[in-house]
Amino acid sequence: MTDYSDLKFTAEHEWVRLDAAADGVPTRATIGITAYAAEKLGDVVYVDLPAEGSAIADGAVVGEIESTKSVGELFAPLTGVVLEKNSAVEESPELVNSDPFGEGWLIRVEFTDLPELLSYAEYQALTGDDGVSA
Repeated sequence: MTDYSDLKFTAEHEWVRLDAAADGVPTRATIGITAYAAEKLGDVVYVDLPAEGSAIADGAVVGEIESTKSVGELFAPLTGVVLEKNSAVEESPELVNSDPFGEGWLIRVEFTDLPELLSYAEYQALTGDDGVSA
């Protein structure tokens, strides 16, 4: 089993991986959706991500994920600026289903403030299962 204890989660089924910083205080993060969310969406066929350089605000809709079953919104789990979007996911949306914690990541951001996010154990309690397995 993979260790997800280094990730933070949101009630909207997004994960946040804080990127290591030289001084020990992270200011950058990688964001994606959980396998639980990807499974609930079904086969992802389209992903619309914010442009690099875009300002994002905690809780605001910043993108869209379409599947064969539904259309879901991507919410910003923190406030900051988009440093990079995963163009591979826009070209091959199925990566969100096949590898949501790896090649299926969505955006990398530089954040100004880290809101309170869920731990892995809290996310497990929210989903009623491990919350990360499809």
